[in-house]
Amino acid sequence: MGPVDAMRRASGFAAAGVAALAWAAAYRLLGPFARWATYDVAALAPGTRLASAVEFFLYEAPKVLLLLLLVVFGVGIVRSYFTPDRTRRVLAGRRESAGNVLAALLGTVTPFCSCSAVPLFIGFVTTGVPLGVTFSFLISAPMVNEVAVVLLFGLLGWKVAALYTSTGLVIAIASGWTIGRLGLERFVEPWVYEVRGAGAIDAGVPLSWDGRLRAGAEAVRDIVGKVWPWVLGGIAVGAGIHGYVPEAFLAGVMGKGAWWAVPLAVVLGIPMYSNAAGIVPVVQALLGKGAALGTVLAFMMAVIALSLPEVIILRKVLRPPLIAAFVGIVGTGILIVGYLFNAIL
Repeated sequence: MGPVDAMRRASGFAAAGVAALAWAAAYRLLGPFARWATYDVAALAPGTRLASAVEFFLYEAPKVLLLLLLVVFGVGIVRSYFTPDRTRRVLAGRRESAGNVLAALLGTVTPFCSCSAVPLFIGFVTTGVPLGVTFSFLISAPMVNEVAVVLLFGLLGWKVAALYTSTGLVIAIASGWTIGRLGLERFVEPWVYEVRGAGAIDAGVPLSWDGRLRAGAEAVRDIVGKVWPWVLGGIAVGAGIHGYVPEAFLAGVMGKGAWWAVPLAVVLGIPMYSNAAGIVPVVQALLGKGAALGTVLAFMMAVIALSLPEVIILRKVLRPPLIAAFVGIVGTGILIVGYLFNAIL
């Protein structure tokens, strides 16, 4: 390493240190800032519904964005070790039981969503990844991702984030394993098996540490740059619910006492088009109004993992019986999680 490279690396570490200190200072000032902006700048009367909604938004919006910046940067570095081709090669040839677990875990750290369903499905199947393993990955990738985990941690705490992550992984593993056992390969559109060589093979050149830091910065620009409107929109909806929706109404519709609340939440969630950035703040507000945790998490899982747009996209590569099996199996897992959480928490 020459003197110029050493100076660049030193300046990079110094900039990272300054950024970390600025992040920590900003995070500590969120509460005072929200109160100051609500009651001093906007001069809203304490205890009113509007003041409650505004303070909620001014505190939660910057907090979530700061957490996203930090975690997406770190996950971006991790993701620099994974590409679609490398992921396919890792999963190809695995025994199904181990493959389902590995696929679900890889889904949590790879940058794929329901929009990538068709090309990923084709690439996985044509490189020898079993059908059930492929589904474990496709379920885990959108449902258990860093945005969902960060938002849940920031808004609801580590216990809820851990519960959601663990149950999401169980659903992905169990659903993929079940689909693999049913022998539904005949319901994949024939043209999928005719595709060969989907995607170029990695050159295999390892990135330098500076390159991985740049990958982290690019992940922030790409992911946070795309989801911040969803974050603000979701938190705005959550603020409205927090300030204005009567607690008794939500507790009655989505409380533990209503046996039909969990299936209703799943049915309502499927046709919605959103992602974790938009739905988690709504989940927080629903819980704050008395909705049951299991019912609300079932709603969130249905929105993210069983969205109607994803089903429409998958129709390009799957026949209706396999799509129906996918929705039915994943939906059953979500229902079990909802009822279980309502029973024990």
